[in-house]
Amino acid sequence: MRGKWAAGIEPRGFTWVYRGKLAVSERPGGSTAVHRRVRRDEELLWLKHQGFARVVSILPVMQNLETYLDHGLSASHYALRGGPQQREVLGACYRDLSNSMSNNVAVLLHGDDVSDRLLGVLAGYLVWSRRVETAPASIALIERLFRRSLGPDGREVLMSLPDFPDAPAPPPEFTS
Repeated sequence: MRGKWAAGIEPRGFTWVYRGKLAVSERPGGSTAVHRRVRRDEELLWLKHQGFARVVSILPVMQNLETYLDHGLSASHYALRGGPQQREVLGACYRDLSNSMSNNVAVLLHGDDVSDRLLGVLAGYLVWSRRVETAPASIALIERLFRRSLGPDGREVLMSLPDFPDAPAPPPEFTS
């Protein structure tokens, strides 16, 4: 392939949280209502060229697992459906993100779109991993990074924060 698309296309809503380690975007290929296979393949190609090796999905139903594997990306799925299991699911998701980052594996965290729910997961991870001391500080950081306010869905996810005292020490600074 030649030209400007040879390295794929950047996923919509793509934002680095920790440059080279953790980023978020909408689902590669677009949200469920407008998902396109060709676009998904181009975005996965772009992710590979950027050094990503892992995709973590919080979609209610895992989609594209085989496609991620076909593109050489490992993947995991943490279905956030609310309810009594949400703390347990978030804990597993946070441990996965932490382990990947500590092993220098670049991770893309995605939902259907860059929603309050996805940003709430991210805000919770920052507190859980002790990269940010408090939930209000995490909310302020996320709002500044994504240039939008965190709504009730995101704050609800953040407030169901699992308590794991074995969280790792903080990594390098955020990107701006």
